[in-house]
Amino acid sequence: MSETKNIGFEVKAPTKLCEDPNCPFHGSLRVRGKVLTGKVVSVSSSKLAVILRESYKYNSKYMRYFKRRAKLHAHLPPCVELKVGDIATVAECKPIAKTVSFVVVEKRSGTTATILEMAV
Repeated sequence: MSETKNIGFEVKAPTKLCEDPNCPFHGSLRVRGKVLTGKVVSVSSSKLAVILRESYKYNSKYMRYFKRRAKLHAHLPPCVELKVGDIATVAECKPIAKTVSFVVVEKRSGTTATILEMAV
């Protein structure tokens, strides 16, 4: 497979090619549903990335906002290169494993300054 296919929404396609069947750009995996952004907390050698998402929730009793954190596991295709601390965009797909129902589709940046962009 030498060509990169359109996955249905605006993301930068990776420049590397891969032979992974679970890659949305070069394999047969289809993405649908939610598109989320978060910080990469861990990357394992078994094609798995753990993404940390932070959000703010309002407590009406105390009239304050407080932080909520959620981790999600995402499949990491070989054509997308991530390291700990990067900001990544993930898209929902069919369940690949027991806890993996998302796939990494884009590396947004490597700085933590863009975390403010995620909260908006």
